[in-house]
Amino acid sequence: MKINSKSTTKYMEPRIEFLPQKKLVGKSIEMSLANNTTPELWRSVMPLFKTLHNSVSSDLFSIQVYDKDLNFGNFTPQTIFTKWAATEVSNFNDIPSELATHTLSGGLYAVFVHQGSPQSFPKTSQYIFGEWLPKSDYELDQREHFELLGSKYKNNSPKSEEEVWIPVRLKIIL
Repeated sequence: MKINSKSTTKYMEPRIEFLPQKKLVGKSIEMSLANNTTPELWRSVMPLFKTLHNSVSSDLFSIQVYDKDLNFGNFTPQTIFTKWAATEVSNFNDIPSELATHTLSGGLYAVFVHQGSPQSFPKTSQYIFGEWLPKSDYELDQREHFELLGSKYKNNSPKSEEEVWIPVRLKIIL
């Protein structure tokens, strides 16, 4: 494990995990990092999650769905993507009309732990995409990226922890 002394973010080798499909409900919005409306999205959905009778757990999914043609080498703060604020349910029955359904594709993921506030997240992303991924035996796959906000997640706290799930597949070496 490599600890960055200037930040509370810890960098480590990820675990590689196969995730089955998951049934999620929530809300989505198109946005960019330059026009980030994530806090408003979460504020609009959290009261609705309390009304669900078929939640699987209290874990929350912050999902990014990128255009299939996106080359992450060209990603900028103005790049548009779809952001989901969601939670897992056992089925899609009796879902409030204000919520939409989404089936998380599942597949192979590299799972990292981000520790720190949202302001330190760019350092975690830089490590994942700038250091770990190019040196690994994996490449990005065209599926959802997401953060799993579990029991250690504390909104805006430097002691907060969340899992960062990056869709990967083995590199094809010719």
